Amino acid sequence: MWPSSTLLELLHIEHPIVQAPMPGASSPLLAAAVSNAGGLGSLGCGFLSVSELRAELEATQRATNRPFNVNFVMYETPRSNRKRVQHARDLMAPHYARLQLGNVPHAIAKARVFDAEALAVVIAAHPRVVSFQFGLPGAAFIAALKDHGIAVMGMATSVREALDQERRGADVIVAQGWEAGGHRGTYLSSIDGGGIGTLALVPQVVDAVNVPVIAAGGIADGRGILAAFALGASGVQLGTAFMTCDEAGVPTVHKQALLDAADDETRLTKTFSGRPARVLVNKYIEEMTLHEHALPDFPIMNMLTEPLQRASVARGSRDFVALWAGQGVGMSRAMPAAQLVGTLVDEAALALSRFRSRTANS
Repeated sequence: MWPSSTLLELLHIEHPIVQAPMPGASSPLLAAAVSNAGGLGSLGCGFLSVSELRAELEATQRATNRPFNVNFVMYETPRSNRKRVQHARDLMAPHYARLQLGNVPHAIAKARVFDAEALAVVIAAHPRVVSFQFGLPGAAFIAALKDHGIAVMGMATSVREALDQERRGADVIVAQGWEAGGHRGTYLSSIDGGGIGTLALVPQVVDAVNVPVIAAGGIADGRGILAAFALGASGVQLGTAFMTCDEAGVPTVHKQALLDAADDETRLTKTFSGRPARVLVNKYIEEMTLHEHALPDFPIMNMLTEPLQRASVARGSRDFVALWAGQGVGMSRAMPAAQLVGTLVDEAALALSRFRSRTANS
């Protein structure tokens, strides 16, 4: 039924539906469930140690023998700005006191750099796909992955980024629109600049590159999937839609916030990580928005907000949790991941049937 089989053949999947790699949310159970249902499940490994990475891969492979995706974040060493870090610690102090967390810790960068050690673990596990956000690794890393039959997938928020990734060897490109939840994948333009919506971005990327393009951002049901194909995409990536699945590693307070949310409740903010990300508005964001341009770079800011988030979750409160969400959040629904994949496939088929019927009768 799918208009294009390019992505299906390349990734060895049945449905061109990719579950976005979301650190903390994309558990091995979720990735395996999506893959077992015919889509492409994903693991967000950007903040895992080597031993944790190995354990996640092994757990996923115990739960599925289908293709899945392993994702890493690429980032430049953050600028060491003691004044900004101390300013952020001062801003955090009242929140820490409110949640009885003691002194604000000294912030350090903590993220899983895709180095030779990580490369060796991935090659040993041999997933079908390794994807990257905020750019791609060096040529030697890409060549090593491809030499072992592992497809490389990048994320682009502009035509310029898509062309850069194709030139450097990406086999697939995710075109991430402004509507997407979580962190924006921008890396060649100012991260504080404007963004391009999915509707405008996808066809321009499709026209510019010669590799399959996956549409991402604001897609939450079968109608969105059909629209992505109409724009020339070979598949879709959904994040927020999978966060309310039973298998997602998302705290109950976060899942409920997604299910309760309306379409106009998201905002881009740097206040949680130091890098623009789309979340649901809560008390923390309202209090910190005026200061967001004076905060430390990603991923240093993560170290300051993680204790707040854990404490807020433990109290069953949304006030200090990064409630990652895209603009399609109003269409969230709670169900097992396999059921969601099946529902999306059925909805896309129905949307296509209705479109053809209207066209025939016009």
